[in-house]
Amino acid sequence: MMLLTTLAPWMLLAFLGHQVSLCSGAHKGAASGRGKFTLKNKMQCTWGARDLGQAVRLSVKCENPEARVTGGPTAMECKYNGKPQSCPGYHSDPKGFWKQVARAFKRLQGKVCIDQRALVKAGMCKRAPQEAHFKLDRSSSVASSQGGHPQTTTTRRPRTTSTTTTSTSTGQNCTRHRKAAEEYCNSSWASVCSFLFSMVQSDDC
Repeated sequence: MMLLTTLAPWMLLAFLGHQVSLCSGAHKGAASGRGKFTLKNKMQCTWGARDLGQAVRLSVKCENPEARVTGGPTAMECKYNGKPQSCPGYHSDPKGFWKQVARAFKRLQGKVCIDQRALVKAGMCKRAPQEAHFKLDRSSSVASSQGGHPQTTTTRRPRTTSTTTTSTSTGQNCTRHRKAAEEYCNSSWASVCSFLFSMVQSDDC
């Protein structure tokens, strides 16, 4: 009897310690959710949960490397806050809870990080208070986009007069004058006659 009386306090302490450990372990596991999903615009998104004590925060980051070439949104990030502790399934089935949160993100699609009215709801928490669902913190939303390749324009060069044609024409005129000068003048005066013929016919030689 004396032995039982002596051991009773120690057994009680061990039991309480075990219960505290189970509770804290379940709480820690519940807030360790994370996952991935893809949007219709090909953005690859990741999210992770963080326990803030009285609330849980979901951080979302999305990226679309192809948009740096094709144009459009290249990245965005935001945060969702909620108090899922008021939903029984958050502690009893944390794995199932986060799977349902992941499906909820996929259903949101174009509303992710944009629509503050679109809540992230786990199916098992339909009857839970409104605060149990995750709501977008609009001030945390950040997005960036790329314009894509700039359009290339072709500049037309102004048409220029061909100097080759002009030179050829001038050379032909000079030859014609020279032949005429040789016919009507002596060889010693051929150059002078050629010059005079060119003056009269206004052609350059």
